[in-house]
Amino acid sequence: MGEPLLPVLGVTLRTKEDIRVAKLRAGELEFLVMALEEIDTLVIGAGQAGIAASEHLGRAGIPHVVLERARIAERWRSERWDSLVTNGPVWHDRFPGLEFPATAPDGFAPKEEVVDYLTAYARMIAAPVRTGVAVHRISRQPGRSGFLAETSAGDFHARNVIVATGPFQKPVIPDLVPEDAGVIQMHSASYRNPAQLPPGAVLVIGAGSSGVQIAEELLAAGRRVFLSVGPHDRPPRSYRGRDFVWWLGVLGKWDAAAPNPGTEHVTIAVSGSRGGHTIDFRQLAADGMTLLGRAEGFGEGVMRFAPDLSPTIERGDASYLSLLDEADAYVARFGLDLPPEPEARQFRPDPDCMTRPILSLDVAREGIGTIIWATGYVQDYSWISLDAFDGRGRPRHQRGASIEPGLYFLGLPWQSRRGSSFLWGVWHDARHIADLIAIQHAYHIHRPAKVI
Repeated sequence: MGEPLLPVLGVTLRTKEDIRVAKLRAGELEFLVMALEEIDTLVIGAGQAGIAASEHLGRAGIPHVVLERARIAERWRSERWDSLVTNGPVWHDRFPGLEFPATAPDGFAPKEEVVDYLTAYARMIAAPVRTGVAVHRISRQPGRSGFLAETSAGDFHARNVIVATGPFQKPVIPDLVPEDAGVIQMHSASYRNPAQLPPGAVLVIGAGSSGVQIAEELLAAGRRVFLSVGPHDRPPRSYRGRDFVWWLGVLGKWDAAAPNPGTEHVTIAVSGSRGGHTIDFRQLAADGMTLLGRAEGFGEGVMRFAPDLSPTIERGDASYLSLLDEADAYVARFGLDLPPEPEARQFRPDPDCMTRPILSLDVAREGIGTIIWATGYVQDYSWISLDAFDGRGRPRHQRGASIEPGLYFLGLPWQSRRGSSFLWGVWHDARHIADLIAIQHAYHIHRPAKVI
């Protein structure tokens, strides 16, 4: 072919074979270019946080894509029990731009309606959601701004990434009961309904909203139920004719900027089931439920519990009464026409399980066939290869803005206030993050005027 031509894609063209290899490599390069999609902002997760982020990014004119590993609101679909309803009334727990269509404003929406609501909201705002796309890794590209996102649908290069995977990521089951203990163990994320469980009594460990509601459902289904109660806040479902979410609002508690020391992870015992009602542990005991202290260990078929049931419930009572006191003071100060409710301060007598706490439980002798761990979740960011976390793997951030420029988090508990991880709260946090991104976007697109 005469003198060799210039090297092309690493191949010096001397023969027809060289040309064939060069064409193959050119095809590979074209495929790589097509597979690497450029986007200003990548949102990971299409639950309430991801949909809220998309709305505000869209309003700001920021090009973005929302990637969801499964379907919109997947955790509401497949990681919650069948009878779950929202813990807050839908007049309060919603986005500003859309009301719940089926549930009355003071009612509590079933999980299926929450799924439909978020799906409809995404459609209403034309959110660019791509479902069935799993994100495997987020990293920096050497010598280039932005991030490389490796996904099941190809790679993305994004100037910004919003991690909107929420607070409920990896279910936690403490390493207390061995797998060969002869009892079925599951996390509350895997529980669906009483018929799912084998015959026998059930031990529920954890008395936050999930644990209490599951225990109540099992008791109503005729099961013998043991409930291990840990630290909690116990607000009234309603007081003086107003739901507790209203009281937290007017008393400024939703906007508290930081938790009190030691209360960052204290769970709230509240329920929207059966039309909404105040959780009353003494009443549960009167109905036949056996209350236990905090689970401490297991050995030779026996579960051991701390002797802390009574003080734990009394601390929950104190949080309950404190809110009533603040509500009464608010009514008096502003002269509100809200009728007094003295019966709200009356407690049932302490049951035997409080006055004579059970410190050990022979699982087989009590006929316990299932242990349900309502013990919460941990955040899992092992797929983010960035120095953006503390020694416990938690994001280092300021109101969702990471110490890693261009990386943001949304839907974290106490991200900016007490209400941050709730449906309405995440919407306001999303607006703040979108504003930060819009400011940076304006800097990046700015081009100085040419001097003539």
